[in-house]
Amino acid sequence: MAGCGSELKEERFGHLVRKHPCFSGDGHFKFGRIHLPVSPACNIQCKFCKRSFNKFENRPGVAGGIVRPEKAAELVGRALELCPELTVAGIAGPGDTLATPHALETFEAIHREYPGLINCLSTNGLLLERYAERVAQAGVKTVTVTVNAVDPVIQEQICSTIVLDGKVIKGRQAAETLIRAQLAGIRKASGLGLVIKINTVLIPSVNGEHTGEIARQTREAGASLINIIPLIPQHEMSHLEAPDCFQLGDARAAAEEYLPVFRHCMQCRADACGIPGSGKDLASQLYDQPMEETFSHG
Repeated sequence: MAGCGSELKEERFGHLVRKHPCFSGDGHFKFGRIHLPVSPACNIQCKFCKRSFNKFENRPGVAGGIVRPEKAAELVGRALELCPELTVAGIAGPGDTLATPHALETFEAIHREYPGLINCLSTNGLLLERYAERVAQAGVKTVTVTVNAVDPVIQEQICSTIVLDGKVIKGRQAAETLIRAQLAGIRKASGLGLVIKINTVLIPSVNGEHTGEIARQTREAGASLINIIPLIPQHEMSHLEAPDCFQLGDARAAAEEYLPVFRHCMQCRADACGIPGSGKDLASQLYDQPMEETFSHG
């Protein structure tokens, strides 16, 4: 199966993966990306997720503030001056990119002004099927969907609540609804020609034996790559331990039976900028103006 996944990668998006530092091991050390923190709201609550505004934590869900969509294209221009190797304009939060229209408005502006960049959207997938066509029309080429379980019994232990069309859904129903939406969204987006990478947060005591099944089902839905990332113990999962290198290796090996595995993820902030593999982040030079600070759910 792993061989089939490798062939799929080369056939479908070799030209993109080589220049995307979050999809390619070689590209990770050669090409740059900017994360634009334009998305303030989230529509699900994962038990490990704690979003924050600060300048010192290096993890997803954190940014110095929120950038308004009308300022984002200007920031991309400044980022290209700071990092000429930049090939990707990405939005990965700090909330979900499809919970508000901000990310799509931003991508539409970037696509008009910088059509040569790879637009990359990260989402929990709850609304991906609904907005997939607009995502594609906005010039997005690559989409990362965070899928932590495809079994509702496991998902219920990870995601406690979702908000869909103004309705708060909890427990098993929330888990079932989210999984259905994620797989349907992956099918829709993949069918439109978008390249799909799966992000899975490895929580050894919860989904540690489940990564192979996640890879199998998401591959069937149209995903082309998977990234297994270790839990950062915090929020409701602060009492759990992060996976060790052996647990991470086993989880990646199980997933690799079905999908190629990206192994260089640095779990970047929502406002990161630069070449990930260089060890140098340019965000402090780029985001040197005061930013709006607003979080919300729904």
